[in-house]
Amino acid sequence: MPAEPVRFSDPSPHRLIVLLLDCLLVGFILNLTLQPLVEPDLGWHLRAGLDLIAQGWRLPETDPYSHTMPDWHWIEHAWLTDGLLAVIYRVMDPLSGLGLILFFSGVTALAWWVAASQARVHRTYRLVAMVASLWVALPFLGARTQLVSLLGVAILLWGWGRVQAGQRAWVWGLPPLLLLWANLHGGFTAGLFLSGVLLCLSFMMRIGAGRPTVAASLDEPVLSWDDLRRCALALGIAVAVTFLNPYGWRLYQEIYESLTDRFMIETLREWQPVSFQGWAGKAYGMYLAGLACLMAGWYRRVEPVRWALLLLMLGLSLRHWRNVTLFLIVSLPLVAELLALAVASCVRWVPILRTHAAAALLLLTMGTAGALSALGSEHLEHVWLSGKSPDVYLEQTEYPIEAVRWIRSHRQDVGTRLYNDYGYGGFLLWHFPGEKIFIDGRMPAWRIGDRRIFQDYADLNREDAPRLAVLDRYAVDWGLLQRGSALALALEAHHAWERIYADAKVVIVRRKG
Repeated sequence: MPAEPVRFSDPSPHRLIVLLLDCLLVGFILNLTLQPLVEPDLGWHLRAGLDLIAQGWRLPETDPYSHTMPDWHWIEHAWLTDGLLAVIYRVMDPLSGLGLILFFSGVTALAWWVAASQARVHRTYRLVAMVASLWVALPFLGARTQLVSLLGVAILLWGWGRVQAGQRAWVWGLPPLLLLWANLHGGFTAGLFLSGVLLCLSFMMRIGAGRPTVAASLDEPVLSWDDLRRCALALGIAVAVTFLNPYGWRLYQEIYESLTDRFMIETLREWQPVSFQGWAGKAYGMYLAGLACLMAGWYRRVEPVRWALLLLMLGLSLRHWRNVTLFLIVSLPLVAELLALAVASCVRWVPILRTHAAAALLLLTMGTAGALSALGSEHLEHVWLSGKSPDVYLEQTEYPIEAVRWIRSHRQDVGTRLYNDYGYGGFLLWHFPGEKIFIDGRMPAWRIGDRRIFQDYADLNREDAPRLAVLDRYAVDWGLLQRGSALALALEAHHAWERIYADAKVVIVRRKG
């Protein structure tokens, strides 16, 4: 939906003010995308990458990190991303943490910029839309490998826009994109899904456009039959090349089993339906309400493919928290376009905004500067400390870095088969190379026969009556647990266990004898 930016009679001073405003908006974007290293899964991704490099880029056949599921045939769908993280970690030493922060910040900013660039409006509107969208996405940002797939989605949609604009050669970018994506992250299946949806919607629109009255009402390009055949062929090739990964067809099997694991989906928050309670839900609700208002006021175009895609992604986002960022990426160009239309309307309705454009722009820029200043430097100081001195920064978090230091100096006092809380698994793999853990973020859907580690973990952590027999089943002889949890209290009170360490975050317990 093209929308012309507001233009002024004397562009020079306005251009300088707009440039300053853009710089301030970029500052907001950096403030949002630069995040400390507190993602629970980062640790095991990094450990897997470091071991991958150490073993000459040979992937393990079975799980090398847990003592509970060592016979599980582990398929790491983000193996190439893990290796890339490890390379950054090694090359950037002793500022390895900063390297990781910059990598994830760059991936995030690039994903949002590529998505916003689909809007044919002035740069400032795209930046404003990015700030609003990233603010809503804040709970989902940080050192998350899923961001790689968001970048893939943004590139795919950008390429589709080029094809719609008549640049047919871009369709052949789909196979190499999916080939790389399938080795970087399992979210490549979202790319295949979106490609199929866009192709089907375009096919239906091509049929509908056969009626002259329908064709005349459309504000969206209609692909020719030749274009559709070309897109279908490219998609078929893209599907085929995704099998060129270290696991072949088993990669699809692993993803399917994960996506259909009912217990995991019902238990993990990221797979649960969106609730508009709490900060994340309220922010998303405000975004949807703002988008609805903009559409009611200024969206008058007939774009069936865009309509259907937006509605589909909205439904998926409301079904699972994990999909919220997908809708933010898909809707970002529309937000930028509607902002441009809204501003243009305001200038027409309020003539003083045009006659005193410089003053209005200056006030807006000063307000943006004030808002950025109000954020302060505390967040960026935390980010810097997290990258420069991770161990020092972790003291300010819920991660048990103090307990890790104690274990390092008292290794002979603990056991050989560890129990750890789910959120500590990746952290421990990062800070205890070679130590076998009980569970981490890789394992919610793992199952061998009647051995389901995630369900066993849930039974062990029941608030009413923890099933301590699970510890016997896995021959656990020591544990690192969140202080005050039901399991920690039960073990501290149990005659067969003793507490050997405690601080404000965790307790360490050991079997007697």
